[in-house]
Amino acid sequence: MEGEGTMKHLIGVTCALLAALSLGGGNDARAQDAARTLRVGVQADLKIVDPVFTTARVTGNFANAVYETLFAFDADGKPQPQMVGDYKVSEDALTYEFTLRPGIKWHDGSPVRAADVVASLKRWMRRAPIGAQLASFTSTLEPVDERSFRLVLKERYGLVLPALAKRSPGSPVIMPERLARTPPNEPVQEVMGSGPFMFKASEWQPGNRVVFERFKDYVPRSEPASGMAGGRIVKVDRMVWSYIPDNNTGLAALQAGEIDYLDEVPFDFFPLLKDDRNIKLVDVNSGNPGIIRPNHLQPPFNNPKARQALIYLVDQKEYMQAAVGDPTLYDAFCGAYFICGSENATEAGSEPFRKRDIAKARQLLAEAGYKGEPIVLLQPTDRPLYNAWVMVLIQNLRDAGVKVDPQASDWSAITSRREKKEPPSQGGWNLFVTGAPPTGTDPASSPYFTPACDKANTGWPCDPDMLKMIDQWSREPDEAKRHALIDEIQKRAYETVPFVILGQYRQPVAVRSNVMGVLKSESNVFWNIEKK
Repeated sequence: MEGEGTMKHLIGVTCALLAALSLGGGNDARAQDAARTLRVGVQADLKIVDPVFTTARVTGNFANAVYETLFAFDADGKPQPQMVGDYKVSEDALTYEFTLRPGIKWHDGSPVRAADVVASLKRWMRRAPIGAQLASFTSTLEPVDERSFRLVLKERYGLVLPALAKRSPGSPVIMPERLARTPPNEPVQEVMGSGPFMFKASEWQPGNRVVFERFKDYVPRSEPASGMAGGRIVKVDRMVWSYIPDNNTGLAALQAGEIDYLDEVPFDFFPLLKDDRNIKLVDVNSGNPGIIRPNHLQPPFNNPKARQALIYLVDQKEYMQAAVGDPTLYDAFCGAYFICGSENATEAGSEPFRKRDIAKARQLLAEAGYKGEPIVLLQPTDRPLYNAWVMVLIQNLRDAGVKVDPQASDWSAITSRREKKEPPSQGGWNLFVTGAPPTGTDPASSPYFTPACDKANTGWPCDPDMLKMIDQWSREPDEAKRHALIDEIQKRAYETVPFVILGQYRQPVAVRSNVMGVLKSESNVFWNIEKK
């Protein structure tokens, strides 16, 4: 931590530094009433604006602002209509008919059509694991008229509405048909949403800032805001995101009132912020799992024994102490692939892996064919939490005789690089660490879990037997049997290891004391927020 004198100096220089970063937005932004502009310090530079293409959290938060989904989860985790006004389900639960609520417009003023919805969903179905599963049950998906569309299933599927309500990352956002025709393996470059905020492309400065304005023609739902659902009422005229890679500068900016909201606060700063009466710490989710994501396409982690070796290297408490510190903000052990504390939480299959065993890890790596080749580990320079995990992981790997090649870059560059399937020697990678979203509470919605082979998210786990198990789970109407199937799915996961769990933690956001209405929604959302 910085000393008091150093911190005062940082605060003193921050105004000039932030002006250079254009946090004020030049003459145009300075003309805005400060009380009507929400200034947010974001945890990563926005590089990709297509939330279907990437699982990057900053892109997911961007999507929450400018796009909408047909359904959304409320604070109780139940899917509620969002863009949809009316819908009905046939008695045999095979036909779903949906009608968009009136008044939904794109940011250019044109109406949202059923054809836009159908094209967007079909693209999402080709990219997101839960979308692919829904597609496998789908017979037809087609517009009925300008505002209505119909989904006909080949057989019953109990996750239709939860799939359509999926939170970011990988949420089924609705785009205009012409953009939704973009191949799913290519990111959409243009932004045209129907959400409560408009993206100001002319003011976007990659590496610096992202600007939004309230969409004046947006018609919110009448229900109160609840989680991601309900009325998305924007109470500011303008929102400016600023990417501040230096954490001390971000903290000083928050304390000086140059920004109103810091969306990722290093845990080392929490004691200082708790003592600052001008700052509030607000929980926005129930908990995030930290994970190691291996590349299932490249040796040695294309072999499940090498992936199991990674589990034997992990002492979760060591990782959480190194990165989080405060034991009230993490679980001492979390062996659940589907979020500890959720309805699908189970420790099944985790029992053999609860103690670190370096010798066992060495043995499994040798059996997997590892012969000392460099292992490329992507190391984020601007994410203190992830970087702390990387430093522990480097030492763990070296203890097991692994030759580690840490390759450092900012997080935004990593989110681009991790999409590459080439060998590490050609710009690919072997391992990265990240915080998985708190929304992955089942095997179909967890973005890093579903082993859908070439349709899986970055890392590309592939397990046809597991897919059959998930398929069986999704069909099962009996709740007790579904829970039993979750146990079997998780036991299989500890054999095949889609990712390695580092523990589960909570990381509140920090806001100025005059900022009100921050919602707990398992994802960062900016409607309902006002500045007093």
